[in-house]
Amino acid sequence: MKQKNQIIVLVVLVVVAGLVWAFEWNKETPAVQTANSIQNYQVLAEEDPQIHWDVLKGAQATEYKSNGRNPFSVIAPPTPKEIQDQKDKAAATANQPPVLPPTPPPPTVAKLPPNLKFFGYGNVPIGSTRRAFFSDGEDVYIVLEGETLLGRYRILKIGNTNVEFQEITSGLPGTAPLDEQAVSAAAAAAPSP
Repeated sequence: MKQKNQIIVLVVLVVVAGLVWAFEWNKETPAVQTANSIQNYQVLAEEDPQIHWDVLKGAQATEYKSNGRNPFSVIAPPTPKEIQDQKDKAAATANQPPVLPPTPPPPTVAKLPPNLKFFGYGNVPIGSTRRAFFSDGEDVYIVLEGETLLGRYRILKIGNTNVEFQEITSGLPGTAPLDEQAVSAAAAAAPSP
């Protein structure tokens, strides 16, 4: 059975090869195509194809005189009337006070949510980076400098009276002052030893 399949495949391949050869045999080669296009060439209707030396010398003897237009630009130079109009306009605006652009709005500042309070800072081991203490009602968050708070604020610097942060989504900077009321409430709520 295996030999029978091989013979069938061989016959199919021979038939395909024969078809490819027949199609390629009928095509014209590029040389024949080029020869056909040369045979159909129409000569230009020029009566005297010789070089006209007198016309060539006359063209070489001409001197280029510019009219002020840049030959490599499609924009035409201004006319003398347009130049005068521009000068008159410049003279008229020279006597007027300069118009100042509107002042930009002050940069917006990021703020912590009103329920989130900065109530203290500290160093756990001596010489380590500072840690800021934030309260959100019953919850207390302890965050190092450079870490994020609630996934929205990056703590940049923890000072003695405030904390500097940056809102991650907008990149806006902000500060939060030390909340004295939150400090006293945290101290009252802390368990005594």
